[in-house]
Amino acid sequence: MTRVAVICGTGMSELTNDFRNKSGYEVSEIRIQSKWGQVPISVVEESEHRFFILDRHHPKSGNRTPPHMIEHRANVFAISSCNPDIILSVNSVGTMREDFPPGHIGISKDIIDLTQIPWTFYDDNVHHSDRTRIFDSKAIDCCYKTLRGLQNHVVRNLIVAQCIGPQFETPSEIDVLVNLGADVVGMTLGPEQRLVSETNIPHVALACSSNWAAGRDPRNPQAEIDHNEVDSMASSMREKVMNCIDGLKNQF
Repeated sequence: MTRVAVICGTGMSELTNDFRNKSGYEVSEIRIQSKWGQVPISVVEESEHRFFILDRHHPKSGNRTPPHMIEHRANVFAISSCNPDIILSVNSVGTMREDFPPGHIGISKDIIDLTQIPWTFYDDNVHHSDRTRIFDSKAIDCCYKTLRGLQNHVVRNLIVAQCIGPQFETPSEIDVLVNLGADVVGMTLGPEQRLVSETNIPHVALACSSNWAAGRDPRNPQAEIDHNEVDSMASSMREKVMNCIDGLKNQF
């Protein structure tokens, strides 16, 4: 039995319902308690396989949790306690690459996270997890093969810049990130990956290109970024994400 854990966010709030509405899948809900709070997880059963889907923005009091307020330790603790064979992060990103326009899904290779917020499960003991190769090569190959059948071009070596949010970045900030080697920018993968690296569970990350980063729209560098449009664009890629999840179940 393969167990695939999925941590998703912007545009993916209906992902569980997509599985619920497909023949052959059964969906149930569980809640996992951690010392950082309770976390809701949807369990999708398909034959002998299990998918565990966590909305990283799950609400605490009716509203979706903004990126700078997410308790990533609770989320990663909860999803890792499901004993998955692989953890898949699905992240909405702003793109700085003309060959990776909005509407495409790519695969993350590395992260530039220069934020000043430490994330660890080891506040009371020294622990240095290795992050030389942060994403699983077998899972990357699997997602690449799946996406090649769904879109005409797949970028598999994306460098993701971590920003805190919740505001979008300025054009000058984007210029600096590009000069550092970043291809896309997001608000959640950095802390998530740091914590996953401490679990020793294989990790892979899909980057859903949801908007042009500030100042990078080739048609209009002055174009403003609207979150509702970002969410709608990310949502349009749910079917591709589902295909990647289905593909991973046969690799682990």
